[in-house]
Amino acid sequence: MKLFSFLAIATLLFSCSPKIKATKTHANNSGIKTGAEQTELYLPLLKGKRVAVLANQTSIIGKTHLVDSLQKLGVNIVKVFGPEHGFRGNASAGARVSDEIDQRTGIPIISLYGKKNKPSKEDLADVDILIYDLQDVGVRFYTNINALSRLMEACEASKKTLLILDRPNPNAYLIDGPILDMKYKSGIGMFPIPMSHGLTVAEFAQMANGEGWLTNKVKADLKIIPVANYNHNMPYTLPVPPSPNLNTQQAILLYPSVCMFEGVYVNHGRGTYNPFTVLGSPAYKGIYSFSFTPKSIKGMAETPIFMDEVCYGIDLRNYDTEQLRKSKKINFEWIKELYKNHPKKEQFFESKFSNQMNNIEIQIGRGDFRQQIIDDVPIETIRAGWEPGLKAYKEMRKKYLLYP
Repeated sequence: MKLFSFLAIATLLFSCSPKIKATKTHANNSGIKTGAEQTELYLPLLKGKRVAVLANQTSIIGKTHLVDSLQKLGVNIVKVFGPEHGFRGNASAGARVSDEIDQRTGIPIISLYGKKNKPSKEDLADVDILIYDLQDVGVRFYTNINALSRLMEACEASKKTLLILDRPNPNAYLIDGPILDMKYKSGIGMFPIPMSHGLTVAEFAQMANGEGWLTNKVKADLKIIPVANYNHNMPYTLPVPPSPNLNTQQAILLYPSVCMFEGVYVNHGRGTYNPFTVLGSPAYKGIYSFSFTPKSIKGMAETPIFMDEVCYGIDLRNYDTEQLRKSKKINFEWIKELYKNHPKKEQFFESKFSNQMNNIEIQIGRGDFRQQIIDDVPIETIRAGWEPGLKAYKEMRKKYLLYP
């Protein structure tokens, strides 16, 4: 693997529509330069090559999409691969995405979230080099790293180089949650990493290669353009929503703590314009005063839990996320509180009540969490059971870091 050096050039990362409103404590990305922005480092690799790109709406250089930018720079992009939510980011979570022609560029788009989840040898026959440029949020159940691992496998099978244009992880400071027990491996958890893994996508790619996590323990040929002027503890405001239901910086920072609610019979804001920042259920009427009503929202949540029903619960829209940064811990108190206050506790973890739910074991990645919450085991005691695996992961992680 060839690793390119950092540029010590201060720059501003421009925002792009649709925009994420920055909070006071996460308002300035000054000095950070993403891999994609450092075109001088990777354009020589693309000269005279037939290029494919795995990209979505977050793949930008300044205000312009990566694909549009590279075309203008004379790069021969022969096809684009689209991940979950699609190339332009307008498909709902979990919705199958079809192949199409990009109306803006005329480039064929091959969906990797529909009939297949990785490029075939035929797809790569007319490609010399692939580019991966997707914004991630640093959480195990966010599927971009799964798409990356499959792309690595496809590249190795076709003996193609994968060029990763790295981007900051807005939750990179956070390494917490249980390591996935691989008997609960699923589409939202494919690797033995914690819920919040503290890696950029390029660091994860190095880990997947180095730890033999790819099918048959193959190793992809990687070239990486690191983020310049960046470290894991730097706050970073995403200029573009990474997916339809992570539409605010607040949602992105709460995501490691709130996404576990996809494994319980509680609405976590899907069907509202405040996903991952509100939690509730009709069952909490008379217990909580805050309320919201999930609706069908095209491109975000067509059939949310408790659609058209008034939900009562917890409002986290103004929660101070600096508390998470200071503690460096996922907040498990909210799930404990909502279980304790639920009047029909036998329903809380039962996925049979909604096809929008996952089993909590799949979501958390362990088999004992459900009973621990039911038994009101203290969080400190629950965490103690994770600590040996988490400690070993943190030590292993050091081998693959690109940033302090």
